Amino acid sequence: MSKLTHFNEQGRARMVDVSDKSITIRTAIAKSSIMLNETIHSQITEGTNKKGDVLGVAQIAAVMAAKNTSTIIPMCHPLPLTGIDVQFEWIIDELTSHYEVIIYAEVKTKGVTGVEMEALTAASAAALTIYDMCKAAGKEMVIGPTMLLEKMGGKNGDYKRLDD
Repeated sequence: MSKLTHFNEQGRARMVDVSDKSITIRTAIAKSSIMLNETIHSQITEGTNKKGDVLGVAQIAAVMAAKNTSTIIPMCHPLPLTGIDVQFEWIIDELTSHYEVIIYAEVKTKGVTGVEMEALTAASAAALTIYDMCKAAGKEMVIGPTMLLEKMGGKNGDYKRLDD
């Protein structure tokens, strides 16, 4: 079994030393979603939510969350991010009253460690922001699943989720 790198000699958690790793371009794409009701869908798409532009604010929240990941996830390294893109896609089935916002967050850096956590944090923050802005119109919203779709760059190579 390989040595666990997140533990020190005393068996306590530590931030991994990445000093000897090569600088490469690293990209990660994460996905989350939030299911909501028809009223909330209408408020978002018609721009009538009392708190403002829901997806616009969620996009800003996602960017801010990616940039601040190391302040909320204890073992994450602070990274100089070189790009963050957040996109939204609606899945609507009016027959079953299924309204869902799919959130895609792509994060890039040129550095010694990956940006998977930054992408996952961005997607999660966007979903949480949508919930926060829309909860007055219905608290039954459901967030998730949240997952890593792709990772490119780094010593361990690329990853692409096959079931999504």
